[in-house]
Amino acid sequence: MSVTHTLEADVLRRQDPQLADILHGELDRQSTTLQLIAAENFTSPAVLAALGSPLANKYAEGYPGNRYHGGCEMVDVAERLAVERAKDLFGAEHANVQSHSGSSAVLAAYAALLRPGDTVLALGLPYGGHLTHGSPANFSGRWFDFVPYGVDAETGLIDHDQVRTLARTHRPKAIVCGSIAYPRHIDHAFFREVADEVGAYLIADAAHPIGLVAGGAAPSPVPFADIVCATTHKVLRGPRGGMLLCGSDLAERVDRAVFPFTQGGAQMHTVAAKAVAFGEAATPAFAAYVHQVVANARTLAAGLAAQGLVVTTGGTDTHLITADPSPLGVDGRTARLRLAAAGVVLDSCALPHGDVRGLRLGTAAVTTQGMGEEEMVRVAALIARVLRGEGESHTAREEVRELAGGFPPYPR
Repeated sequence: MSVTHTLEADVLRRQDPQLADILHGELDRQSTTLQLIAAENFTSPAVLAALGSPLANKYAEGYPGNRYHGGCEMVDVAERLAVERAKDLFGAEHANVQSHSGSSAVLAAYAALLRPGDTVLALGLPYGGHLTHGSPANFSGRWFDFVPYGVDAETGLIDHDQVRTLARTHRPKAIVCGSIAYPRHIDHAFFREVADEVGAYLIADAAHPIGLVAGGAAPSPVPFADIVCATTHKVLRGPRGGMLLCGSDLAERVDRAVFPFTQGGAQMHTVAAKAVAFGEAATPAFAAYVHQVVANARTLAAGLAAQGLVVTTGGTDTHLITADPSPLGVDGRTARLRLAAAGVVLDSCALPHGDVRGLRLGTAAVTTQGMGEEEMVRVAALIARVLRGEGESHTAREEVRELAGGFPPYPR
């Protein structure tokens, strides 16, 4: 950690030792376990510095040059910088960087293009769709008529024939492409073709792959989608938050959908941290990083398959892997808990076709720490040993602690 953060930690220790202990405990947890949750990553110290900056004090409803509060001169500069960096990074005509989260960004996209009751075609939740893609527990499922498409039973790949048939049958107002548990690249050109055929908007939910897009390790949805929704954490390695990318023709509708329709004042410290992350993502070092993320994921997927797990779609194009551990004698929920006890942190998820829970894991965080393909081979073997119940649980925990200790996320 930087000297600045060390001093801030000392201040917190004196002011509120109880909370300081909590923060220290979380840093210790992150530093001594393997972070394989596909949606998580480690931000840079520069991003953390922006998050803890005086911009956290500023109320800034509105947009640069048109705020509802005074004293916004500097936050206007910060937001303009974030917007320009996002536009340059992704080749977009317009960027909105105020969304508080990925779900907030999706809500704003729907608000910009749809009205309650409109029909929307999206990947079904059992196949990797997000809550905002039509879950009855979410605003999306309550406000819109979602029609789910799925994946091929044999390959696990999106069923393009079904997508086209459903689009022609239901004539949706919008089609959503994107997933939280689909390990392959999305064919954005195909979805654009289908959307044009039925007169629908195309919304790309790129929350997971947007960091890969930034570094050139995944195809960009920007040239094809009417609106791209994304998060700024995950592989992009920025602060927790959301953003939207679109053409100039939809810029005003998107901005008004974010503010004042779906949320109030922007979190300006987070906006500034997004600017830092966009700047970092434009570097050759970041491009090398995301390609290593993918290489690590492919190696880990191959290692898990070799150990007997069934890897969905037979591998991955991205940072993300889904796998069925049942050949090793455990279901997804049991596997997640057993691995957590050993210090391996990942998620369980629904698997296509059948009431089966599997594992969802990713390589963004461990790659940020500096781990490579050699470590991924070791991680795959470790996961398999834990799931098979081989050896003592404390032995696996010590191995995880030793491995993580060699790659501290924030070297002091």
